[in-house]
Amino acid sequence: MSQSPIPVISATGLYTPPESISNEELVASYNAYADQYNAAHPGEEPLIHSSVEFIEKASGIKSRHVISKAPILDPDIMGPRIAPRGNDEISVMAEMGVAACNAALAAAGRDAKDVDAVLCAASNMQRGYPAMAVEIQAALGMEHGFGFDMNVACSSATFGIQTAADYIRSGNAKSVLVVSPEITSGHLNWRDRDSHFIFGDVATALLIEAKDIAPAVHWEILGTRLKTQFSNNIRNNFGFLNRAHPGEDGVAIEQDSPASDKLFMQEGRKVFKEVVPMVAEMIIDHARALGLSGADLRRMWLHQANAGMNRLIAQRVLGHEASADESPTVLDTYGNTSSAGSIIAFHKHNEDMAGGDTGLICSFGAGYSAGTVFVRKVA
Repeated sequence: MSQSPIPVISATGLYTPPESISNEELVASYNAYADQYNAAHPGEEPLIHSSVEFIEKASGIKSRHVISKAPILDPDIMGPRIAPRGNDEISVMAEMGVAACNAALAAAGRDAKDVDAVLCAASNMQRGYPAMAVEIQAALGMEHGFGFDMNVACSSATFGIQTAADYIRSGNAKSVLVVSPEITSGHLNWRDRDSHFIFGDVATALLIEAKDIAPAVHWEILGTRLKTQFSNNIRNNFGFLNRAHPGEDGVAIEQDSPASDKLFMQEGRKVFKEVVPMVAEMIIDHARALGLSGADLRRMWLHQANAGMNRLIAQRVLGHEASADESPTVLDTYGNTSSAGSIIAFHKHNEDMAGGDTGLICSFGAGYSAGTVFVRKVA
C-alpha cells in the first residue's frame, strides 16, 4: 500500500502596497473630521478625539499600508477610492494576489504551469463571480488546474492551508497556491473612533506542495486543525442583498449614514475575553495530539490583530511571557491585515530557524473561527 504524499510549505510570497499611514497622520485626519462633525451638530453628544497613545495602547499598531492613502486621510471622504476597471482589465484584488503568487513561485524556483490549483482565501471578495481565484489563475498563465474562493474571515489562510494539504494528501494536486489579497481598508469605518486604526491592505501567498517535488529547504506540515463557533461579536453585513432592503438604493454606503452598520463592527472586549482562552486551548490540545508541548515550539506566528491578545495566548501556550523572537509581530507596521497577518509574520520571520525547528502558524477571527498549522523546517 503506497503512502499518501506529505504536504509541505515550499515558499511564501508577499505584496505590500507602497503607501503607509502613520498613527499621527490618522489621528490628525480623524480629529479634523470630529471637529467638523461637532460644529455641524450642536447640541448632540460630541465626538471624542482619537490619539496616538489610545491607538497604541489598544492595539499595538503604529502604522498600516493601504492602496489608497489620500482619500482615507481627507476628512470629507475618509475611505479608499479605487477607480473601477473594465471587464477586460485585471481587477485590483487579483493584481495584488498575482504579485504575491509570483513572489512565492520565484522563491521556490517554480513556474505557474507547474501549479495545479489556486485557492483565494480572504475575508472580503471584490465580487461574487467569476471567482477571484479563477482570475488569478488566468493572470498567472496557468493552462490547467482549477481555482475557487473561500472566506472564513481572518482564519481564511489557515483554512486554505488545510484544504491545500488535503488535496496533496489525496493525490488530487501536487502543487497548490493559497493566496490572500486583503483590501481591508474597504470594509473599515474610518469615522469610528473605536476601530478607525485597525486595518491595513496587503496580499500574501503560500505554495503548498508534495514533499517529493519541494525545494531542499521547506516546511513539513505536521498537522492542521480548524474550529468554528458562531458569534456576532465580529460582523460585516455588506452583501448583494443590501440593495433589496427597503429604502436603500444599493449604490453607495456612506460611512456616517444609517447604512454604516454594513461595514466592519466588533464588540472588542467580548472578542478579547472569549477568543483568547478558546485559541490557547485549541493550540495546546492540537500540540498534545501531535506529541508536542509549548517547550517544543521554536516560534509562534500568531494572527496579527491585537498585541495584547497575542501576548496572553503565547503565555498560556509557552508557560512564560513570549519574547519577540518566540512570537514575532508585524502588527506595528502592517496593522490588522485579516487572514494575511500570520502569513506575513511567517514570511518575514522564518529564515533564521534551523532544520528540525518546530513552529506554529495560527489565525483566529470572525465566526468565531480559528486554524492551527504546526510546521517543522527541513533544510
